Amino acid sequence: MLIPQKPLTQSRALYCFVINQLATPGLGSLLGGRPLAGAGQLSLAILGCLTMMIWFFQTMKAYYGTMVGDTAPPGNIHFLIAGALIFGVSWFWSLATSISLIRETSVKPPENPSATPPRITNPPPKM
Repeated sequence: MLIPQKPLTQSRALYCFVINQLATPGLGSLLGGRPLAGAGQLSLAILGCLTMMIWFFQTMKAYYGTMVGDTAPPGNIHFLIAGALIFGVSWFWSLATSISLIRETSVKPPENPSATPPRITNPPPKM
């Protein structure tokens, strides 16, 4: 069962932009009502983070191994590069979705068109 979404306003779109770009790619897209894009961005961000963590733990294990032995640590930087690229794709995808959310709110017509006064085309004659 889906949670009903609040209407997307410009302030909500900016909030989603900040969440996507500065906190977690994909989370702002989910909050902005884009579940498919948000799930994909969040999945890529998590995968990229996990890949970089694999590199980190391998590197730390190798450095701690040099304390007791004379072997040099391996120069395996492939996991770091792959993780950074995957996370970068997620971040840029969330940037595109965030811009799309902001553009969507900037071109929306007013919520209640009857609240705006009618436009006067011919002013009444002056007496």
